[in-house]
Amino acid sequence: MIRFSKACIAGNELKYIQESMQTFSISGDNLFTKKCHKWFEERLNCKKVLLTTSCTHALEMAAILLDIKKDDEIIMPSYTFVSTANAFVLRGAKIVFVDIRPDTMNIDETKIEKAITPKTKVIVPVHYAGVACEMDRIMDIAKKYNLFVVEDAAQSMMSRYKNKALGTIGHLGAFSFHETKNYTSAGEGGLLLVNDEKFKERADIIREKGTNRSLFFRGMVDKYSWVDIGSSYLMNDISAAYLWGNLEFADEINQNRLNSWQKYYDGLKNLEDKGLIQLPIIPKECIQNAHMFYLKVKDLNERTKLIEYLKQNDIYAVFHYIPLHNSEAGLRFSRFSGKDIFTTNESEKLIRLPMYYGLEASIITKIIKTVKSFFGI
Repeated sequence: MIRFSKACIAGNELKYIQESMQTFSISGDNLFTKKCHKWFEERLNCKKVLLTTSCTHALEMAAILLDIKKDDEIIMPSYTFVSTANAFVLRGAKIVFVDIRPDTMNIDETKIEKAITPKTKVIVPVHYAGVACEMDRIMDIAKKYNLFVVEDAAQSMMSRYKNKALGTIGHLGAFSFHETKNYTSAGEGGLLLVNDEKFKERADIIREKGTNRSLFFRGMVDKYSWVDIGSSYLMNDISAAYLWGNLEFADEINQNRLNSWQKYYDGLKNLEDKGLIQLPIIPKECIQNAHMFYLKVKDLNERTKLIEYLKQNDIYAVFHYIPLHNSEAGLRFSRFSGKDIFTTNESEKLIRLPMYYGLEASIITKIIKTVKSFFGI
């Protein structure tokens, strides 16, 4: 069976894990955490970064930093992972979903303004497949209504919008290093980007269980104590060591995935030309990271048949999110603003093909041929 995904291993991960262990200091914010922090700050050109145990926890930290309270409203797309909504629901907020664009599967920026009420506090654009939302328009809306923007950039490391790294445009940004992502930290992990100066000091406190421990270690206070709410959001240094093994080959990994993405696109283009499928669209202002390669078929029934056909030919392909607004929890904690024109319909057409670092060209060729044979080509 051709796997859908493989955790990225660039070569030195085990070496760095052993080095971390030999320091006998393997909790958060040690040797490899600091190496990763420096890499992100320089590469992304951002003010402050904090490695976390997951993107979920990075989003939860964002919700705490923004003082989200009961009945605050948070605008986001329904076509996203549950953590995008949960982080704010845990603070008592109401989620307000708006429709997506069918071209990028991202939030439709033209629908956001109508969803704003006096209770709205945050807009959460989700950069689906590492392709940027229309951030200029979203930031303009946020400024007009005095709202915060939290970028869910879980899939977006190395992606850019008008030459700005995703995650650095909003007030806060969150990334994932889950094993399915382009870069991973031993299976799980995340990153919070703090782009607004006023959140920098408190972010450290929240991440350190509500204490000013980080200030103590920087010599800024003579002892540390409990000063705020928080939790243990620090990534351990062994996980950071694994991540460092990925990051030192970040460009090579990125280019390898982009090459695979382009091979899929070129090989399947004639199916799109014949009107049998739809391929991903990358707007001209976006630089993507080839986080995934997906195609869309005509409807849910055809997608089900294609997934089964691929499985019969030893290829593991998957669909993606089931829109949150129709879920059991979604019915309790959210509402949909406007009409669901594209969210459900487009989500039922989408199928993700295998994509990972080191995916052999011969395997991509087999997958392309198998997809074509399904359509009789």
